[in-house]
Amino acid sequence: MIADPTALNAARRAADLAALAEGEPLDVVVIGGGITGAGIALDAASRGLRVALVEKHDLAFGTSRWSSKLVHGGLRYLATGNVGIARRSALERGILMSRNAPHLVRAMPQVVPLLPSMGRGKRALVRAGFLAGDALRMLAGTSSSTLPRSRRIGADRVVQMAPTVRRDGLDGGLLAYDGQLIDDARLVTAVARTAAQHGARVLTYVAASHATGTSVRLTDRRTGQSFDVSARAVINAAGVWAAEIDGLLRLRPSRGTHLVFDAAAFGNPTAALTIPIPGELNRFVFAMPEQLGRVYLGLTDEAAPGPIPEVPTPSADEVTFLLDTVNTALGVALGPADVIGAYAGLRPLIDTGEGRTADVSREHAVVESASGVISVIGGKLTEYRYMAQDVLDRAVGLRRLRAAKCRTHNLPLIGAPANPGAVDAGAGAGLPASLVQRYGAEAAKVVATAACKRPTEPVAEGIDVTRAEFEYAITHEGALDVSDIVDRRTRIGLVESDRERVLAVAEEFVARFG
Repeated sequence: MIADPTALNAARRAADLAALAEGEPLDVVVIGGGITGAGIALDAASRGLRVALVEKHDLAFGTSRWSSKLVHGGLRYLATGNVGIARRSALERGILMSRNAPHLVRAMPQVVPLLPSMGRGKRALVRAGFLAGDALRMLAGTSSSTLPRSRRIGADRVVQMAPTVRRDGLDGGLLAYDGQLIDDARLVTAVARTAAQHGARVLTYVAASHATGTSVRLTDRRTGQSFDVSARAVINAAGVWAAEIDGLLRLRPSRGTHLVFDAAAFGNPTAALTIPIPGELNRFVFAMPEQLGRVYLGLTDEAAPGPIPEVPTPSADEVTFLLDTVNTALGVALGPADVIGAYAGLRPLIDTGEGRTADVSREHAVVESASGVISVIGGKLTEYRYMAQDVLDRAVGLRRLRAAKCRTHNLPLIGAPANPGAVDAGAGAGLPASLVQRYGAEAAKVVATAACKRPTEPVAEGIDVTRAEFEYAITHEGALDVSDIVDRRTRIGLVESDRERVLAVAEEFVARFG
C-alpha cells in the first residue's frame, strides 16, 4: 500500500518496475516523460486505463524544460491566419489558469514600448493584435480578472514596469497579458504526479526500444536490467527523439535559445519587455522576469539539422541576435558579460519540406506506424492537454479500449487550490513566498513532511530555494540524483556559479533520502 499516492521516489520506482517485470497487464505504455507524455499518462489513468510512462532520462529532461515558460494565448498564430491553433491555445490557456493549474500559471504583463524606431503602421498592427488577443480571451471564456484587458499606458508607467527601457522619444507603451508558468519543468512534474495519483506507473531512467503496437522492451538504465512488456497500445511521445522509436517519422527540429540575466541588469522589472524583431511581422523578443531573481531573454527560431543532442547549446549568432535586438529598446547597453546563463531547446516540428522553421506550423499530428506504434509529433506546450486527449481518443478507437471519457478539462493538478480564487491564500502563514509560488496548496506539506534540519532555510545564501524543497524533490517528485534536483526540480543550475554553490547540499540530501 502506497502511503502517499502522489509521491514519486526510488522506492515506488522499484516497486513499479518489479510489477512490470513480473508481467502486470497494461492497457497503455507511454514513451517519453516530457509534458506531452506526462499529459497522456494522466489522461489515460484518469479514464481508468492501466498505464505506464517510461522516460530514458528524468522528467522534463528535453524540450519541456527549455521553453519560454509561457502559456501562449495563440495571438501569433492568429496573425498568420491559423485560427484553429489560435483558438485552441486560448482555450487551453484558460483551462490551465482557471482549473488545472492556477497555482503554476499566472498573468504576465508584457509591455511594448512605443519608441521612435517603431512607425505608425507597426504600432497599429501591434495594437490590433492585442485587441484580437482580447477577443480570443473572451471567446475562450477566460475572465478579465484572470487575464486583464490590453490597453495603452503612459511613459511613466512603462518606465515603472521596465526601468531600463530607452527613455528618449518614449511615447508610452502598449500593455497586454499572457499566461506565464512559474516553471515548465514544475508543470511536467505536477502532471506526472497527478497521473501517479490516479494509478499510473511513472518510471524515469527507463529506456524503451523494439516498440511494436502491443509490446516494448524496457531497460532500467540504473541497473542494466531489460525485460519486455505487453500493452494494448504503445504511444510514442518522445518529442524530438520520436524517430528513434519509429524511424519513418520525419521531424524538422528548430532551436530556440534564451539568455539568463540577473534581474538587476534590467532594473528588476515587473513586466516582460516586448520588442518587435526588425523586419518581422509577428515575432518579438521578450525579456521576462522569472523566479530566483532572474530575467530570461528569448527567443530564437533556428533550423537545427543533424543528430539530436541530449542537451542543445545556443550558438554565438543567437546570443548576438538577442543582445542586439533587446538593446534597441534599452537605455543601457547589455553585453555578453551581463549574461549569467543560457539555454536552448529543440522544437519537434513536423517536416513540411521547405520554408523557415519560424514559419512551420505548430500543429501536431497523430500517426500510426506499420508496426502499430501510435506517435504524436509536433505541437506546443500550451496545447499538451488537448494533444493528450486527441492521441488517447485515437488509441481508444483503434485498440477498442474500454475507457471513460476524457476528464482532464476540469481535473486540478497536484498543488492546485480547492478555491482557484485563493491561489496564494491559506497555503501556510509564515512560509516563504517563493515556496508558495512553486507549490501552491502543497507548500505547507513540503515543510511539514521534511525530516531535514532547518527546513525553511535557503540551500545557499541568496537563493530562495529551501532545504525542504531539496528533500521533497527526492521523497515526492521522483528526483534520483543531484542533476534532477538542481537542474529540473529547481532551476538553480541555469547559473553555473549558483549550481556549484548548492552541489554539496544536493549530494547530502541524495545520500540521506535517496
